[in-house]
Amino acid sequence: MIQKLITNIRKTNAPIVVGLDPMMGFIPEHITKKAFAEFGETLEGAAEAVWQYNKAIVDEIYDLIPAVKPQIAMYEQFGIPGLMTFKKTVDYCKEKGLVVIGDVKRGDIGSTSAAYATAHLGKVKVGANLLTPFGEDFATVNPYLGTDGIKPFIDVCKEEKKGLFILVKTSNPSSGEFQDRIVDGKPLYELVGEKVAEWAQSCMGEDYSYIGAVVGATYPEMGKVLRKIMPKSFILVPGYGAQGGKAADLVHYFNEDGLGAIVNSSRGIIAAYKQEKYASFSAVDFAKASRQAVIDMIEDIGSALGNR
Repeated sequence: MIQKLITNIRKTNAPIVVGLDPMMGFIPEHITKKAFAEFGETLEGAAEAVWQYNKAIVDEIYDLIPAVKPQIAMYEQFGIPGLMTFKKTVDYCKEKGLVVIGDVKRGDIGSTSAAYATAHLGKVKVGANLLTPFGEDFATVNPYLGTDGIKPFIDVCKEEKKGLFILVKTSNPSSGEFQDRIVDGKPLYELVGEKVAEWAQSCMGEDYSYIGAVVGATYPEMGKVLRKIMPKSFILVPGYGAQGGKAADLVHYFNEDGLGAIVNSSRGIIAAYKQEKYASFSAVDFAKASRQAVIDMIEDIGSALGNR
């Protein structure tokens, strides 16, 4: 799957991923009204509104981008109907040729970790059938429990040719409470990066591993160090735009071949119509605002990479 991601990035010339992290406050009233008229103000109604919102945005941007990243919590909050919308979103994006990164941040051990890996990246045996539960192409994973928590995912990745993005240095302000602690003379995030590089060697594609890392855009100097520690891992970079990460700060996340990183923007894209910059777009044209925001992000990152 890493090869498909690289192919898509080269085809679009856009090393970006759009986070499909819908919140009810983002969804225009004309969509919620229609969904509630059909299903009521229920979990089913909310899930339908999310689905119509996602579909409209994907229809406008799929030709511009290589990948999407739905955050499962935004769907789980609506219970089983929400999870059904998550699955519909994954399937629809794959039909459009997009790589789907399931932002699920799972982390457990043994059979539990194996079950999570099966749910999101693998197939489950039901009687005589092998069935695909959610079917993402990549999943985000928390490494806090060590190799016991990661190996079941790697096993499924090898079998299914799927991939992982392992949390190494996250973009949130309090990440340093643990991730920056000095252990054996190094910050903990560097030790995690070294372990990711080790896991990556066991799961190589042509030039890059199926095992990648998450490193926040809000810590560019740390990103520069981690790029060297994990030369064969793609880096998923959250924190661009709404969280303060700037394109100029991201150049060190990329390798000399122009690859090696993919930058995420979530509400900066999907809720673009609410920003002053895109005020010329009405709520009815929210998806067109998202398309323009994608174009602007591509230009911004492309310009930064061209000037490095």
